[in-house]
Amino acid sequence: MPHPMAGTAGTPGTPRVLRAMNDRTALNLLLEHGPLSRTRIGRLTGLSKPTASQLLARLEAAGLVLATGTTEGHPGPSAQLYEVNPAAAHAAGLDVTPRRIRAAVADITGRTVGRHELPTPGRRSATPVVQQVTDALDGAVKAAGLARRDIHHLVIGTPGAFDPNTGRLRYASHLPGWHSPTLLDELAAALPMPFEYENDVNLVALAEQRLGAARDHTDFVLLWNQEGLGAALVLGGRLHRGWTGGAGEVGFLPVPGAPLVRHVTRTNSGGFQELAGAQALPGLARELGIDDIPPGPYTEQAAALLERAAASPPDDEPPHRLLRAYATRLATGLASLVSVLDPELVVLSGTGLTSGGEVLRALVQAELEELAVPRPRLVLGGVREHPVLRGALESALATTRDEVFDTSR
Repeated sequence: MPHPMAGTAGTPGTPRVLRAMNDRTALNLLLEHGPLSRTRIGRLTGLSKPTASQLLARLEAAGLVLATGTTEGHPGPSAQLYEVNPAAAHAAGLDVTPRRIRAAVADITGRTVGRHELPTPGRRSATPVVQQVTDALDGAVKAAGLARRDIHHLVIGTPGAFDPNTGRLRYASHLPGWHSPTLLDELAAALPMPFEYENDVNLVALAEQRLGAARDHTDFVLLWNQEGLGAALVLGGRLHRGWTGGAGEVGFLPVPGAPLVRHVTRTNSGGFQELAGAQALPGLARELGIDDIPPGPYTEQAAALLERAAASPPDDEPPHRLLRAYATRLATGLASLVSVLDPELVVLSGTGLTSGGEVLRALVQAELEELAVPRPRLVLGGVREHPVLRGALESALATTRDEVFDTSR
């Protein structure tokens, strides 16, 4: 289907603006399809061959596209192929947790070209947060064979959210060193590139919207369950963050069967997070008579318990009792969300959910339909490898492309 081109109502119709819109459409097509010939670009955009040739020559001169190979092996004469120049710009993302900082660099096509991971120092460490960030970023930049100045934009994902009214991190008391009111100013002074910060679960939702289970959906809820339990809300195609950035902090949601969260100081205590967070699974398993709990951190224990239960035969009662009980707990909190928001889709993400596979998903779907009037479709998240980091890169790349691909300037 041809992509809509310039000339829509309300759009300035100057030749320069029209050319820029056509350029951006062609670049988006190259990102979506990979290498394309001049003829194919003309067909997809509705441009004539001479106009498509001029467009490609202009983008090649600007360093935004490269001639790469030909269509040899196809019927008819061979044709020159063009692709987006991967080196036109680079973006970076950081995924920050209390245990580690994971960093990555991607070229403008979205291909990851450098990764690095650093353990997060403990609460008594004297290493400033700014140094932790720059060390992690420098490791990924070095792995990509680049320098800091080559990074066009950076997005930092953390638990909680920076309150836009105060500039302080909220809802993440378990992240030591990140609560200084001057932190964002210190980061801006230390980093040579523009940067943004975003809630980690919001970034997972962005990754699912761009690359995963929520593609083509404008209204959905993402429930995340791994180190913590939280949600992201996408309404009308846009992330809903709330007045203080706290929209989706459903771990604190009051639910039957769990103590109220009176003080947001103890990690994973009270509310929905204590009822259905990944940390609750080992204890729930013991209550149901399952004694062979896998060793390791609770996230690994939960993932192993869910995988084992989902793979067990239907007549193996204890594992399936665990899945049913856990599904009921998950649906208890989800019922409040879907009753208020009535989303089209609910995406289940994080190893505390996806490790249960289709078996757990179907049980949660059935339980939710018993508890709430709205009946959204539940799906498992499709972005499984480092989804927070992938979302940070996608966010940074979107900003980078908007700026680098703007040929109207």
